Amino acid sequence: MAKPIPEGFRTLTPHLVVRDAEKAIEFYQQAFGAKVGRIARDAPGGGITHAELRIGDSMLMLCDEFPDWGVLGPQALGGSSCTIHMYIEDVDTAWNRAVAAGCQVMMPLADQFWGDRYGIVVDAFGHKWSLATHIADPTPRAVAEAGKAAFAEIS
Repeated sequence: MAKPIPEGFRTLTPHLVVRDAEKAIEFYQQAFGAKVGRIARDAPGGGITHAELRIGDSMLMLCDEFPDWGVLGPQALGGSSCTIHMYIEDVDTAWNRAVAAGCQVMMPLADQFWGDRYGIVVDAFGHKWSLATHIADPTPRAVAEAGKAAFAEIS
């Protein structure tokens, strides 16, 4: 009997649409240490309709853009409204690797008031990634006070 959640998957799995999935797979290997799993090239013209990558203990699925089917990535849409979040053991090493691979810094890596060392990059295909290592356990009150002060500075 088939498992309701396939081996190696979690309840939630990001599924990205990218322009040039072959390049994206190579990029995610360099930037995030992705390991390549199954790849399906069954679309007319040989485009990738499905690829499975493992980053850490999680799966990431992706496919090429197929405009005729309404399958478009952030570059075609003018940006992305979501961010893929990764908790990792050593965020500084992961950050440097991602930036060296070509990710653009959106929010610099820094120690944050909620207890994470955290920053955001945008990959070469328009997807946003937040990278973090949890470094402290501030109380909810301390987080609320620090958050209020931080947002007052921004305003």
